[in-house]
Amino acid sequence: MLGWSQSELAEAAAVSRATVVDFERGARIPHRSNLGAIRCALEAGGVEFIPENGGGAGVRLARRTDST
Repeated sequence: MLGWSQSELAEAAAVSRATVVDFERGARIPHRSNLGAIRCALEAGGVEFIPENGGGAGVRLARRTDST
């Protein structure tokens, strides 16, 4: 969605690349703190998490509020 590499996400979230790799391939669930850091990094990058509302949870890019 953001076009980030695993290394870029890991750096933005201040977690190891191995944490991102293992999470993406379903090998393990990250510790709560790492999961929170990944989520915060994605949100800072413009991803908006949509809560379960009967239609299923999801993600989308947040609307930009600037004129660019």
